Amino acid sequence: MATAFRDWPWPLQALFYLGLAFVIVVAGFYVPGSPVRNVRTDLETAQQSLKPLETEVASLRVYKQRRAELQSEMDALQKQLATLQTIVPEDKQVDQFILMVQAAAASSGVSIRRLTAKPVANKPYYFEMPFEIEADGPYYSVLDFFARLGRLSRIINVGDLKLSGIGTASTKFHLSPGTSVTGTIMITTFFTQAAGPQPAPAAAPAPAKR
Repeated sequence: MATAFRDWPWPLQALFYLGLAFVIVVAGFYVPGSPVRNVRTDLETAQQSLKPLETEVASLRVYKQRRAELQSEMDALQKQLATLQTIVPEDKQVDQFILMVQAAAASSGVSIRRLTAKPVANKPYYFEMPFEIEADGPYYSVLDFFARLGRLSRIINVGDLKLSGIGTASTKFHLSPGTSVTGTIMITTFFTQAAGPQPAPAAAPAPAKR
C-alpha cells in the first residue's frame, strides 16, 4: 500500500525537495524561454562583449604608462626651447645686447670707443646682426674681453680683428694706464624673426674711460 508523502521520514522528504530543486534548475538552463535560460544567454553575450573591451583597456594602459614619459619629454623640450630662445632670440633686442657687450668690456678693463651697427644679413633660417667695435685696452684685458663675449647668454661671433699696438697707431682718445692694444673688432649676433622696416641706427660712441 502506498504511503502518503507527508508520512515519509523527513530525510527522504529533504532529499526529494533537493532533487526536485536540482531538476528545476537544470531544466531552467536548457528549456527555451525560461528566466534562467535568458539570464544565462545574457551573461554569455556580456562575456563576449567584455573580451574586446578588455583588449582595448589593455592597449590604453600602455598609453597611460607612456603619458608620464611623454610629459617628461615635453618638459625637457620646453626647457631646451627656452634656452634656445635666450641664445638666439626671436627679436633683435639691440639695447640688451649692447648693454651686455659694454658690461663685458667694463669687467675686462677694455674701453669701447665706438659701436656701429652694420646691415642685418638675411640667412635661410635666421638673421645675422653685425656690429663694428672700436676699442682699446691692455693686451690681456682684450683677451679677457673676448673670453667674456664667449660666455654671454647670446651667441656671438668675433672676427675681422684689426688690432695694433699703441706705439704704431694714432688715437684721439685719452688712454687708460696700461693700454697697449687698440683697433676695431667685428662682432656678430643672431635672431630668428624679422622686424618691420626701421631706419639704420647711427654710430653710438661710447663714453671714454678716464
